Amino acid sequence: MFALLLTLLGVFAGSAPAVAAEDDPYRISGNVQLDGEPLEGVILVIDGPGGDQEAETDAAGQWRVGVPERGEEYTVTLDEDTLPEGIAVVDPEDDSPNVKEVEVGAGGRVTVNFFIGEGERNVTSFFDQLIQRTVQGLNFGLTLALAAVGLSLVFGTTGISNFAHGEMVTFGAVAALFLVGLSLPWWLGFPLAVILGAVFGLVMDMVLWRPLRRRRVAVVQLMIVSIGLSLTLRYIYQFFIGGGTSQLPFSSAPKINLFGSVQMSVIDMVSIGISLVVIVAFALWLTRSRLGKATRAISDNPSLASASGIDVDFVVRVVWIVAGAMAALAGILYAYYRPGIKWDMGAQVLLLMFAAVTLGGLGTAFGALIGAIVVGLLVEVSTLFGIPSDLKYATALLILIVILLFRPQGILGRRERIG
Repeated sequence: MFALLLTLLGVFAGSAPAVAAEDDPYRISGNVQLDGEPLEGVILVIDGPGGDQEAETDAAGQWRVGVPERGEEYTVTLDEDTLPEGIAVVDPEDDSPNVKEVEVGAGGRVTVNFFIGEGERNVTSFFDQLIQRTVQGLNFGLTLALAAVGLSLVFGTTGISNFAHGEMVTFGAVAALFLVGLSLPWWLGFPLAVILGAVFGLVMDMVLWRPLRRRRVAVVQLMIVSIGLSLTLRYIYQFFIGGGTSQLPFSSAPKINLFGSVQMSVIDMVSIGISLVVIVAFALWLTRSRLGKATRAISDNPSLASASGIDVDFVVRVVWIVAGAMAALAGILYAYYRPGIKWDMGAQVLLLMFAAVTLGGLGTAFGALIGAIVVGLLVEVSTLFGIPSDLKYATALLILIVILLFRPQGILGRRERIG
């Protein structure tokens, strides 16, 4: 599985942002000038569907980037460190004049201009940025942990490296989108989407994985089947929801200044709270309940667990249900973190889930939890050290490789003798 993880690393290498051209269907552009004179070399960061992009003003003070969606909101941030000395973005009525929220309308074009003048810059210290990124990394890590724990459970009990787990994450977000689209309130639609995710996991086990297990299909063949299932589900989602990005309710909730320079929206805080509650409940189930202890026994030694009278098929079925429910919940929370729902959103974090499972220790649920938090923190904090935002996922995987060179069994894994 680790070899395939490294092989698929190229997925991230091919996801560089598009460079704006004259024939871009959708575009954000603007001018940066000081007293009518253009400012060259000013950096702007555009964040929205498709990820972060950077633009730099030319000799005429103009900049532009191509964006993948219209009818979507984007955040344009002017990097004041790239302005001349003593010059800043000023607006007495705006606390953050260098940050603008824009929406690409039906015409597919939007212009963003900044008022530049003499003034004091609001410089955020490295420590404040580190705290903000750490909080964001913790939010992402906990969301990733919900999905990675289910992936680890499936691997521990069945030996399957389920490459379709990313599509189980997407299923939760898509199900929530459809249920809310049916005029259901979010407080009813979201729990129903999690329940549908559990049913989805059960159906997949009954229809596909259990028959293959009974035929004693080898692990490698099962892994190849999961890759084919992943591709099939991915393009089924694209058929039903299209190639664009859709938003769940309250996705544009404003940020609240909590302490220092740390800003979070109510959705972010609720997401962290839900993740912690679910993870604690899962940990109690796994360590205190008879079914949870049976799951751990099967992960340690399936043959011995079966000889001890444990119904392995029943436990594995429960594992698929739990994994489906947690993946669906992770999909809903990840749709708010991105933000937005897209047909391949689960595939975008699939390698990070495998990285978390491998880093924590294969087949170890608590190891997957720790690995996911480590990966989430690395993804967010790495951008503070000059790592481009497009390479932050690859940075986490690189750190994974370095750690495994010194501890091949992972953080909570145990050494096993081969041969």
